[in-house]
Amino acid sequence: VKEIEQYYQSFMQTPGKMMFFMLLVVALCIGVCALGLQNGIENITKKMMLALIVLMAVMAVNSVMLKGSSKGLSFYLIPNLENVKKRGLGNVIFDAMTQAFFTLSVGMGSMEIFGSYLGKERKLTGDVLVLDTLIAFVAGIIVIPACISFGIRPDAGPSLLFITLPNVFNHMPSGTLWGMLFFVFMSFAALSTVIAVFENIISMSMDVFG
Repeated sequence: VKEIEQYYQSFMQTPGKMMFFMLLVVALCIGVCALGLQNGIENITKKMMLALIVLMAVMAVNSVMLKGSSKGLSFYLIPNLENVKKRGLGNVIFDAMTQAFFTLSVGMGSMEIFGSYLGKERKLTGDVLVLDTLIAFVAGIIVIPACISFGIRPDAGPSLLFITLPNVFNHMPSGTLWGMLFFVFMSFAALSTVIAVFENIISMSMDVFG
């Protein structure tokens, strides 16, 4: 546990490394966008998302099969009305709406940009319900039962991803493999988000400057 935390903290204190990887991601995403909408963004994102869905399905099954995962599933799927009462119904609804706006990328305009490229026969609501909601639901099945199984708080924030979950994988059979797959899927998700942000900027620049 301490080794992983020390590595994470030391990495966060080396701006040179973080700058290098940030520039690498920016260059990679610019390269994808430069290939164009269909040859670049659509082609590459489709492949990444298909790989992501397969990885998530395998990891969800693995997570559910962990010892004690039933408690995690209950925590995740069964509403706790006492907690709702403590938090306040209005605050719970506000939290849910905040999450919805974030995950649908409404604030940064990704839905508007990519929605404008779709034909009128396509409905964004269907894609959102099937893909976005389903993937978010499966992500919860991957993370929360694993946390509960190993006695880890599922609301640990950023450290959950980079400190807690690696320690979870350390205690799992073939943990190195599952950990590698998990961070590959996280990289896919992050790259698709950055590509969406860049396409927004590129589309706006083309409209404004011709």
